[in-house]
Amino acid sequence: MSHLLDEHINLLTWMTIFSVIIFFVTLAITPFIVAAIPDNYFEQKKRPKPVYKPLSLNWLFKKVFKNILGITLFLSGVAMLVLPGQGLLTLIVGLLLMDYPGKYTLERKFLSYPFILNSINWLRRKRRKNLFKLPPSN
Repeated sequence: MSHLLDEHINLLTWMTIFSVIIFFVTLAITPFIVAAIPDNYFEQKKRPKPVYKPLSLNWLFKKVFKNILGITLFLSGVAMLVLPGQGLLTLIVGLLLMDYPGKYTLERKFLSYPFILNSINWLRRKRRKNLFKLPPSN
C-alpha cells in the first residue's frame, strides 16, 4: 500500500490542493447563488420561465459555463467523498448548477427538509434577502 502511495504522491498532492481550492470556491459562491434566486421561485409546481432571452449568444455562453462548472463541482464532490473537503456540499452545489430533466423537482425536494431550508434561509438572511417559504405539498 505504501508503495502505491509513494508512486502517486504528486497526483495525490495535486488532488488534495484541488479539493481545498474547490472547497473554498464552493463556500465563496454559494451565498451569491442562493441570494440570486427569487424568494418565490419554489412556490410554483413547474419551473418558472427564465427572464433572459433564450437562443442568444449570451444565453448559450451562460448555459455552457454553468453546466461545465456544475459538472466540475459534481465530479469534485464525488472525489471529495474520499479526499479532504466538503464532498456532499460540493456535490449538491454541482447538481443544482447543472441542467437536467427533473432538476426543479429535486430542488423542491431538497428545500422540503427543514435543516436545508433553515440553512439556505440563514444564507439569505445574511445577504438581506427575503426568506424562502416551504413549497406547497403535492
